[in-house]
Amino acid sequence: MSSVKPSALAPTEDDDGLLTTKDIISLKLNAELVVLSACDTGSGKLSGDGVIGLSRSFITAGVPSVLVSLWQVPDNETATLMIEFYHNLEEGELDKAQALRQAMLKVLREKHDPKLWAGFTLIGEAER
Repeated sequence: MSSVKPSALAPTEDDDGLLTTKDIISLKLNAELVVLSACDTGSGKLSGDGVIGLSRSFITAGVPSVLVSLWQVPDNETATLMIEFYHNLEEGELDKAQALRQAMLKVLREKHDPKLWAGFTLIGEAER
């Protein structure tokens, strides 16, 4: 898994700020969902088991669902989609996949170009 690019966080004197798949796998996380809304967060090394990257690492660490982007996405459209996605989740009537779908439909109705926001996908369980 070392061929996957690490994510850069804020470095400190004791830490280089790089979050690697190895770092994530070593964690035992207690969360229902991880959202990686930066560009290309769904990319990784292609293997016979599928794409091995940050999303697979979070699932291995105990998170049942990861929301990632499959290509470069601009900040404004990402923010619009994420606000609607979280709003849909907060209402409590939709599962994670339905909340993302409804957010995408709303952003589409608002005439945002799909190539700017449609790169997001949910990996793992849809249920809450």
